[in-house]
Amino acid sequence: MKYKALSIAGFDGSGGAGIQADLKVFSAFGCYGMTVLTALPVQNTTGVKKCYPLPLESIKDQLEVIFEDITPDAIKVGMLFSTEVVELVSEFLSKYAANIPIVVDPVMVAKSGDYLLLPEAVEFIKEKIIPMSTVITPNLLEAEELTGIKASTEEEMSTVAQELLKLGPKSVLLKGGHLENCSESCDLLITADNDYGWFSSLRIETKNTHGTGCTLSAAIAACLALGLNLFESCKIAKEYLSKALEAAKNQRIGKGIGPVHHFYHLWPTLNKIMEE
Repeated sequence: MKYKALSIAGFDGSGGAGIQADLKVFSAFGCYGMTVLTALPVQNTTGVKKCYPLPLESIKDQLEVIFEDITPDAIKVGMLFSTEVVELVSEFLSKYAANIPIVVDPVMVAKSGDYLLLPEAVEFIKEKIIPMSTVITPNLLEAEELTGIKASTEEEMSTVAQELLKLGPKSVLLKGGHLENCSESCDLLITADNDYGWFSSLRIETKNTHGTGCTLSAAIAACLALGLNLFESCKIAKEYLSKALEAAKNQRIGKGIGPVHHFYHLWPTLNKIMEE
């Protein structure tokens, strides 16, 4: 439990996304996981039914009680839901997390199409959260929302990634999973120093993709907490997600878009627990 990772994100009672997925990922990588809950979506594999906002004071209290006791080695920021939450989290992190790697997954829309970030909060994400990030991890749809530019080829992904860098993050991992007619899923990492790299994996045909964005960003945060550099972290996180997708591709959990298998490399564990 030497390495500690914090997720600041929303809730998923069905366990595939949000803070539940982040905790699974942190544990899978050998990190001690902690959470700050920002909103309470009521969801399962078929979609988000409702979303209850939390009192701002409760979010502030959660942040304060964590940081006064346990300093995280890396932070993953996911669903923030509203302008007010974005402002609160950004102000707190700018004051108390200046030297901690921050992975920002700009969660806007769930796999089901339901909003997880109110439209009026998008500009505040761009102005308040993205500039303090070590890396942001948007998919192509989120990148289009942030830049106004649609990418349908790898060349266009490079253009969009450069535009995202103009928002002020130290680096961008632009996920290409939504590219059509591609046999591989290709993600582009580019830094403010103009270093870049592509990470590719075979495209896995499965409906079980619930929480993939949460899973990838949490895996990057876990690797950074372990002390790996950004390129190593993105490469390992991509490999982990690919194998988690492969392991779950034929599983049937829920009636809708099922989760990935976060512990494909560890389960079953009962024999290990029972060993003397």
